[in-house]
Amino acid sequence: MPTVRVERRPAAIMAADIVAYSRLVEMDEARTLDAIGRLRSEVIGPLLADYKGRIVKLMGDGAIVEFASIVDAVGCAIAIQESVAADQSSVAPDARIVFRIGVNIGDVVVEGGDLLGDGVNIAARLEALAEPGGICITDAVQKQLTGKPGFGFEDTGDRALKNISQPVRVWRWTGAVIPAAPPPLSDRPSVAVLPFENLGGQPEETYFSDGITEDIITGLARFRSLFVIARNSSFAFRGKPTSIAEIGRQLGVAYVVEGSIRISGERVRVTAQLLEAATGMHVWADRYDRGLQDIFSVQEEVARTIVSTLVGRIQDASLQKSLRKPPANLAAYDCLLRGMSHFRGFADDDNRKAYAMFERAVELDPRYALAHTYLVSVTLALHGSAAAPPKILDEAFARISLALELDPQESNCHRMLALIWLYRRDYEAAEHHHRRAIELNPNDADRRMGMGYLLALRGKPAEGLVWMEEAMRLNPFHPIWYGPRRGVALYSLKRYAEAAQAFRQIPTPGYWSRARLAACYAQMARNEEAAAQREAVLREKPDFSVAEFFRCDVLLEREEDRDHLREGLIKAGLPQ
Repeated sequence: MPTVRVERRPAAIMAADIVAYSRLVEMDEARTLDAIGRLRSEVIGPLLADYKGRIVKLMGDGAIVEFASIVDAVGCAIAIQESVAADQSSVAPDARIVFRIGVNIGDVVVEGGDLLGDGVNIAARLEALAEPGGICITDAVQKQLTGKPGFGFEDTGDRALKNISQPVRVWRWTGAVIPAAPPPLSDRPSVAVLPFENLGGQPEETYFSDGITEDIITGLARFRSLFVIARNSSFAFRGKPTSIAEIGRQLGVAYVVEGSIRISGERVRVTAQLLEAATGMHVWADRYDRGLQDIFSVQEEVARTIVSTLVGRIQDASLQKSLRKPPANLAAYDCLLRGMSHFRGFADDDNRKAYAMFERAVELDPRYALAHTYLVSVTLALHGSAAAPPKILDEAFARISLALELDPQESNCHRMLALIWLYRRDYEAAEHHHRRAIELNPNDADRRMGMGYLLALRGKPAEGLVWMEEAMRLNPFHPIWYGPRRGVALYSLKRYAEAAQAFRQIPTPGYWSRARLAACYAQMARNEEAAAQREAVLREKPDFSVAEFFRCDVLLEREEDRDHLREGLIKAGLPQ
């Protein structure tokens, strides 16, 4: 085969990006898009023509531009920042269009009209490092500016850039940086993750601390109930003596995560803490000690564990704030939180209170996908879960389909679709949506517990238990419903004592869990305890029969697993 030669050439690349683009569009989409269009045609376009810049790629919030001369590239970047600042000076601070810019020189790969490679990637990483209204350049660019008047840049030292193997020396423009008005707090819990401190002091270890920080940011961002500040904003505070309260004010967040990492020999210690930004009060803190046999596995494990724990702590802290608000002032998310706090119980009264809160959240925000999802979940619980009538399952399917249209990236929608398919006894469809939920949010411990439960129902209890135990490691503060899910897998594995302990964790057991517990005791020949559970089942449900229990409530797919459970129920003396 003939060798295909890749076309390369040196190029000066400018990457530009609009600060807080999503917030500006959310605040006033029409005004923002009009303002950007006008700036492009009246300010930026003419400057690119003057400096002979060619637009390689144009996005809604930024652009990649190629120049033949590095002097032209930097000159154009400065001209854009100064001209845009002048143009926007009369605009309210919280509505201004402000750019970050990065400039690099290096080899690029030519592919049609597009440019690829490290030359472009480094320019984009530099743009993310720049402050609002600022410019960052590489050392190679600075060397070509030496001796030329009008270019004022200061050395910020070597910086580790994401997906770039070697540190890059970065210079920052000393021109005026645009002060932006602090953004308002989001209705959702808002959080910024500050760069974890490298206590070892070795520069080469910074990639590890930055990697964990970035993994935590990415993991939290997958929870669409949270508002998570992007990396370039939170990393802007690295090395600056800024108080937590001031960071919270500038970023518009209610919570801040900070931490540290120390590598010593073959061990690494990671500490993390969640702070309330306004008060500096500690909400949660923990420490993780791990071996360094595989540093990247350690990074992933620690980051995922921190993420899973943080989500629960943030939700709990937000709920406490919500409970202090008068009901007349509740937003949709406050209603969702209150509903979730009731839904964690098992009693019908808890479920009815949860239903009222989720229904109110949907009324307040009909496009709130997560509120629709939880409303479906509690509706099924109120109608017998697996025993829910076909009409209820059809209505639930229609609502969750709407929720998925509203937010296709919400993993909870797929989780609820999986549950509906499971209740319809379509195990293949249920597994498909469980796996999709995990793809969308691999950091969600609840989704992993759900996957483990489904595998146990499908006749793979040992594999399911692995998923369940991982979920419990990821979420040390796991809800009580994890217990009975584990109980199903443990019973199938004939680990009856452990299964019984799992079923006993339910504080308000119903006939479903009591019947399972009776079967566990009967299999262990603990006949008195089995009889006590049998009588409790019959008091709650006098018409209980094993046949009807299997028809309505038992979701085991394999006949041998069904026979195994039937054997235990009959041994316990429950009517057939």
